[in-house]
Parts: sequence; C-alpha cells; structure tokens
Amino acid sequence: MSAVRGVPWVIGHRGAPGARPEHTESAYRLALAMGVDAVEPDVVVSRDGVLLVRHENEISTTTDVATRPEFAGRRTRKTVDGVELDGWFAEDFDWAELATLRARERLPSLRPANTAFDGREPILRLRDLLAIVDEESGRRQREFAVVIELKHAEFLRSQGHDLVPLLLAELAACGWADRPGRLVIECFELSPLERLRAAGVRGRLIALLESAGSPADELARAGDDARTFDWYRSDPGLDALGGRVDGISVDKADLLADADPRTGLVARAHARGLSVFTWTLRPERAFLDPAFRRGEAPAAWGDWRREWATIVRSGVDGVFVDHPELFLTTVRGGEGAGVQ
Repeated sequence: MSAVRGVPWVIGHRGAPGARPEHTESAYRLALAMGVDAVEPDVVVSRDGVLLVRHENEISTTTDVATRPEFAGRRTRKTVDGVELDGWFAEDFDWAELATLRARERLPSLRPANTAFDGREPILRLRDLLAIVDEESGRRQREFAVVIELKHAEFLRSQGHDLVPLLLAELAACGWADRPGRLVIECFELSPLERLRAAGVRGRLIALLESAGSPADELARAGDDARTFDWYRSDPGLDALGGRVDGISVDKADLLADADPRTGLVARAHARGLSVFTWTLRPERAFLDPAFRRGEAPAAWGDWRREWATIVRSGVDGVFVDHPELFLTTVRGGEGAGVQ
C-alpha cells in the first residue's frame, strides 16, 4: 500500500466522477478499466440496516429523491456532526424504497457533461460495489483493492445504526473478511476504527483528518476538551495515532502546506510507521490550491500537473483522484490508463 518507486497508490475517488456521476456502477467500472489500484466507496445506511454507497446520508444532491412526489413527506431537518441540513436522509428510507431512486451528478455546474447520465443508474449497496470489484478483478486478472469510508458513524449510531457490526457482517457475507492486502477502512472518527481492530478486522485502518475541527465521536464524548484534527497532525498527535491505526488521510491543502519530502507531514508520519493518503486531486480551478489556479471560471482547469507533482514529491503513499486517467497518464506515463 506504500508508494512504489515514488509512484503512490491511485484510488478512484467514488469511482471516476470526472466522467460519470459518482458512486455509480459505470463510474466504478470506468475507474477500474483506467487502471486504478483501488476504488473508494462512502458508506451510509438505510432504515432497515442496508449499507449504501453514497457521498452523504443526505441524498438529495446525488439522487432524484427531491423530484419524487411519493417521498415529499420525508423531507426533514437534521443536525449531522454539528451541521444543520435540510433534505432527505438515507436512514429514513428502507432499501426497497432507495432502490427505486436514480443517481445524478452532484456538481452539475462544474461537470455539466456528466448530467447526460442523470437518471440512468440506480444507487448501489456496498455488496453491489464489492461484487463489481470482484468481477473486474477476474476479468482483468488484477486484484483491485477497496477503500471503504464510514460516514457519520457517531451520528448514525445515535440514530440506532451501528456501522461497525453492519460492516463486519457485510464483509463476511461478501467474502471480503480475509483480504488484508485489498481492504482499507477509513473514518473521520477513531472509535469505529478501534472497534474494528478489536474485532480482528483483516484490513488496514486509516484515520481521516479534516483541516479544521475535531472528530465527531470525540466531541460527543469530551466536548470542548476534544482534540482537534490539527493536533493529530502534530508530532504528539502522530505519536498518539501510532499503533492505533495504520495510517492517516489528509486534505491536500494540509499536505501542500507541509510538503517537504525530508521534514514534512509525510516524512513525520512515516517515521512513526504511518502511511499517508491525501484527497482529493481534481483539475478544476475550484478545487486547486490558490498557487495553481488559472483564469476565473470555477470549472476551468488550472495548473493541476504542477500541483499533483508537488504532492507526489512529498512521498505520499496514496492519492484519491476524480480523473484517474489524468493522474495515470501524467504520473505513470500511461501505464494501465487505457480503457478496455
């Protein structure tokens, strides 16, 4: 899982959402065809305990639920990890209802071409995604990996849905419980990762670290005394993570701010036996570090090559990308980037 010959692990972030609506079957199959090392599904849960692949538990930005008159009465307001949201939430629907929804582009103003695929595909369960990876691994004679992100674990647990046993059961049912080299589980909260480790999960555990704020589970437990994500990126914080998790995954802005390959964040984490991932590499101006932006239009592509090269030089072990073909053709020189 570490960088090989200076080239990091390439993770299709929700598939290949630069070319298809995220978390759809076509997005995942396209990413695997492009030659990624792994794909990343975000996982939430239905009312009847089915693990779903969605960016958030609020589903109006990625499905057609808001246009469905039969579900108009499900609209509600919730505070999720301190953020008040208005919309439709996966945990208020049974899987049979969710299965009738269709996926749509989450960023239509930045990726208008993807809207041509709106309404074509249903949403996926985690087991559907794992089956896709199995099928493509056999078809392409290559063992692809999966990086599963547990979303809003503390909030969903407060709603009666514990993602940890649900995930353990799903992995066992799908034949993924004993694939340590191909399974990664990540979360912005440490307690689910520690519970997975205590349960003997055979996979690597990665602590996601936001730029600001504190982990939701620590806030629930310690309030104002909760440690911050910034503290976890410090030397004492990295010391505290050593032995508890296998690595960290950081916002690329935090990596770029401390990118010296000898003394930066990656080097400090490596010195403590922690691998480092970063998210999310995208070419659009709206997502680039200010130093690499060009023009004024948010959807215009800036100097993404230089930004990504800086990230690779940091020694990072894995990168989450929305356009796998761009990274593979520029960093790996085209190796594995052809779509077959």
